[in-house]
Amino acid sequence: MKRKGNIYYDGSRIGNCLICITATILAFICVYPMYYVLVLSLSSPKAAIAMNTYLIPDGLHFDSYRVIMKDMTMWRAYGNTLLYVSITTVLMLVTCVLAAYPLTSSRLAGKKWLTVYLLIPMYFGGGLIPTYLVMSKLHLYNNIWAIILPGCFSIWNIILTRTYFISIPESLREAAKIDGASHFQIMTRIYLPVAKPIIAVIAIYTIVGTWNSWFNAMVYLPNPDLQPLQLYLRRVLVQQTVDLTKLPMEEVEAAVIRNMSNVQLKYAMIIFTTLPVIFAYPFFQKHFVKGVMLGSLKG
Repeated sequence: MKRKGNIYYDGSRIGNCLICITATILAFICVYPMYYVLVLSLSSPKAAIAMNTYLIPDGLHFDSYRVIMKDMTMWRAYGNTLLYVSITTVLMLVTCVLAAYPLTSSRLAGKKWLTVYLLIPMYFGGGLIPTYLVMSKLHLYNNIWAIILPGCFSIWNIILTRTYFISIPESLREAAKIDGASHFQIMTRIYLPVAKPIIAVIAIYTIVGTWNSWFNAMVYLPNPDLQPLQLYLRRVLVQQTVDLTKLPMEEVEAAVIRNMSNVQLKYAMIIFTTLPVIFAYPFFQKHFVKGVMLGSLKG
């Protein structure tokens, strides 16, 4: 390992260059598809449907975004998604911390069997039909809690939180007990401030997962007023185009223009629905990277 200033270099320069080139190529592969959709959403409808613009928009057309801004159905779905994401994320953090903290104690009775009990449903599930029957019996069908409750508990996230909590020295807990602190005070005043990285990891995982979720809403929420944004986006993207052969000749030209606008509208909708998640990540990035690394190394 070589040192240059305050920076350490491990390996040869050729190896470092190969790693940088590979990382750059992978980053380009990941970022360019979204950039390509952005370019098409800002291009003219004719260029968007031709899909022959790759780097620079063919003109700047914001008509699709103006249409989206006026779509009250989309805004209702947007509000539903924000509600589901916020409540699910908070409940996910609460359940993970409350479940993981007792599992870190060596004095917990039946700790081994409790861990096995938690691991079983992580690998085996009842399936769609039994879950649907349970939701119906609990009167959660066509209810917002059908989306929130199943998403606010994750065995995997509990294991991640427990793994991080174990890395915290046991002496801190013992010292707090000697000072008369309760378990709730130890958890909130000692463990939680130290565990910000893993909390950030779970928060961003939950935000992205809930934001992109649409299948549960399709199954349990037939009411369009309760459906999230991704289900609305799915309806927009899979809708059928107009069959021009069944239209009178005087309506063909108008239909062609409308179809071109619909294609560009889809690209604009994709960008518009992805922006909140993209903007949320920088707020968690500092703790996110640290939490992922520590959670993967501590056993």
